[in-house]
Amino acid sequence: MSKLTNEEYKRYSRHLVLQEFGLENQLKLKNASVLVVGAGGLGAPALLYLAAAGVGTIGIIDADTIDLSNLQRQVLYTEGDVGKPKAHTAAERLRALNSSIQLIAYATTLTSANALDIVKDYDVVLDGTDNFPTRYLINDACVLLNKPFVYASILRFEGQIAVFNYKKRDGNFSTNYRDLFPTPPDPASTPNCEQAGVLGVLPGMIGSMQANEVIKIITGIGELLVDRLLLLDSSTLEQHIVTLPNRQARATIKHLVDYDEFCGLNGRKNKSLKLNHENTMKEVTVQELKELIDSQADFQLIDVREPHEFDICNLDGELIPQAEIPHSIDRISKDKKVVVHCRSGARSGNMVQWLEKNHGFTNLYNLKGGILAWAREIDPSMPTY
Repeated sequence: MSKLTNEEYKRYSRHLVLQEFGLENQLKLKNASVLVVGAGGLGAPALLYLAAAGVGTIGIIDADTIDLSNLQRQVLYTEGDVGKPKAHTAAERLRALNSSIQLIAYATTLTSANALDIVKDYDVVLDGTDNFPTRYLINDACVLLNKPFVYASILRFEGQIAVFNYKKRDGNFSTNYRDLFPTPPDPASTPNCEQAGVLGVLPGMIGSMQANEVIKIITGIGELLVDRLLLLDSSTLEQHIVTLPNRQARATIKHLVDYDEFCGLNGRKNKSLKLNHENTMKEVTVQELKELIDSQADFQLIDVREPHEFDICNLDGELIPQAEIPHSIDRISKDKKVVVHCRSGARSGNMVQWLEKNHGFTNLYNLKGGILAWAREIDPSMPTY
């Protein structure tokens, strides 16, 4: 086991004088390895505290680049980092914080093809992701490799956190993500943070709690959130801990699968590719939409974003949020051109294809690039988010 250097004795002095922590646990941190999947809202604060605490090896996996909209909550980054890869930028920032630790950056996506090879080299996995396929992938890889992982999720003002697949003193493993969510939800019914928003300080609170659980796993101090789920409402600071049911989901995990397909996304992706390739999903550009508006053409404009997004900026369309589309078919005209839009064109494109497939619409057009393209190419004074 590696020893502390003289500089490290000074750096971690507040840990060393903590009676319940001390030198033994600091050495455990130094000799431990943690993989953080996702260097975004949750990953950013977790990484800062894990690096500062002296975790010896930290892996960072994230394929994204930094966007200006990230800076409201992803406190690792600055305005000068916009456009840079998150994994490498995070590693560079953390090396400046603590040069005595090893940082490994993976500027790639965690997939069924690489997950086992990457996860096997780490003691603990921290889940900082924001999508169901990757959460199930992390869970199953950790089950197959007998690795504990610290889960969290955030949306709007609420967050949740739990420790999954932890080997307890009796030799049995704790509940895992599939015990909490045996089957994934309908993709169309689950908005993400881009769609529903998130209070900027919330991921800082939950991400710090995740780092706390990781440190407790490594050192053995305290009581872990094992077989329990902590729920936090940042708007009231009310906190609840609920007991998780053990559905024996561990026994059902034999190998990694196609998680996009498992979560109902493959059909949507494949259909989107097919439709775009065959040009059967019709689109209009923002310039063409402006011509329709200026000429006072008889058409319907539908905005499938959320009400709070509509309040920030809109094109005077009819607001029918994505989740309400299946219950609002009678509000959508079949007798004239209908242009459907969202922020970037992704949600509206999905809705156009869903309506065509399930309700026989032939008059729908997706706004290419969404309201972001409108702000960029038609009205630069329009506020975006």
